[in-house]
Amino acid sequence: MTDHYSISVFEMLKIGIGPSSSHTLGPWRAVQRFLNELPHDLRCERVRVELFGSLGLTGKGHGTDIAVQLALLGHDPQDIAIEQIPQYLDDLKSIQEIALHDGQRVSFDPHQDIVFRADSALPGHANALRCHAIAASSNRDFQRVYYSIGGGFVLGEDESETAAPGPALPYPCSSAADLLAHCQRDQLSIARMVRANERAWRDDDAINQGLLRLWQVMLEAMHRGCYRDGELPGGLHVVRRAARMNAKLLNALDDSACAEARTSTTSWLNALRRCQTDFASTMQGISTFALAVNEENASFGRVVTAPTNGAAGVIPAVLMHLLCNSDGHDDERLIQDFLLVAGEIGTHFKKGATISAAAGGCQAEIGVSSAMAAAALTEALGGSVAQSLVAAEIAMEHHLGMTCDPVAGLVQIPCIERNAMGAVKAVNAAQLALSRDPDQARVSLDQVIRTLAETARDMNSKYKETSQGGLAVNISVNHAEC
Repeated sequence: MTDHYSISVFEMLKIGIGPSSSHTLGPWRAVQRFLNELPHDLRCERVRVELFGSLGLTGKGHGTDIAVQLALLGHDPQDIAIEQIPQYLDDLKSIQEIALHDGQRVSFDPHQDIVFRADSALPGHANALRCHAIAASSNRDFQRVYYSIGGGFVLGEDESETAAPGPALPYPCSSAADLLAHCQRDQLSIARMVRANERAWRDDDAINQGLLRLWQVMLEAMHRGCYRDGELPGGLHVVRRAARMNAKLLNALDDSACAEARTSTTSWLNALRRCQTDFASTMQGISTFALAVNEENASFGRVVTAPTNGAAGVIPAVLMHLLCNSDGHDDERLIQDFLLVAGEIGTHFKKGATISAAAGGCQAEIGVSSAMAAAALTEALGGSVAQSLVAAEIAMEHHLGMTCDPVAGLVQIPCIERNAMGAVKAVNAAQLALSRDPDQARVSLDQVIRTLAETARDMNSKYKETSQGGLAVNISVNHAEC
């Protein structure tokens, strides 16, 4: 890790579809990359994709096979018509053929050509896939190995994260201590420092529009989730709860206001501002928002990796909590600054540890997202830079050791509720940080990031998104249904 290893906020917060950034978005991007790397002179007969390690073990429940098919069909996760996904898959199952970029039509049978290697792993990362393009007239087999390293980030077999250091930044940070020093020296908030760095990639208009676009996707995911009933897909018979909880939150409103809230995200936010008036409703609201996002995520809905899909509900829930308790006059600035701070904190965990549950357990997903949200909320509430870093440390400290043990390999139990718990912890961490002198803190953010990295290395592999330990083996499941 060096000062020149630069990560943009827009790399930490990406638009995609559920249920998993490492198992869905990452493989999707890897297959897209493979297609772009195919030699122009290769006359291809067949394409095949092998999934190893955690992808082989839990890829079915995480939708990896679906992501591979959609990528081969030429769709992109940012703008695919979600409601058309079942039809796209049915058509491919029937036709068993895909079109490459040069117009070649080649055979692809999803049942035969997506191979789950649950008993094998590749050395680079727990999430590995090998893509093959088999030539028509020879034994030539063009192969590439990719690793989905968390949060939708992808590396080739011989690549390292620091090999492409990115642009030089005015405020390079290899540690939280660097961030604090920059801000104190130039009397900057975290948001202002991060914005100065983001200008190395794009201008202020693009930054602002990009941040508001991220928030719009988050808001729409919350809103959709709060007005959808029924069971989640996958066979676990998990019943959606956010809609019922949302109705309870809005219970005091008249029928007209409730109807408007259903049809408009703006009306919904304004309605919630009138309803969250006590501790119980505030707690219920935070949980509702987080559950709504992750119920959508589990249903292949469009969400923002924050920093992953499995933890996509924490940051939207905490930001929504902030907006529900604001007067609405400066929402755009609140949103932009919140996401800048959250994204920056996420980069430190990615550089110093991991944001992949397959590498570090759920502490690397829910724990990191809670820390990101805690720091952003603290600054939004008037906390100092030092207090914001303390908030991130507190939130992460109390997620250390959390395993990733998805029941039946689905991002549902315990993943959805964990987002609600991570959001509540973030709010609590912010309040704890605001009430103390940061100079009295005995644990720094850099120390807790280092501890996360060490804990991740020491954790038994069965607790790293394999469904071979924890709740995944103690909950009775009819696997024929899943």
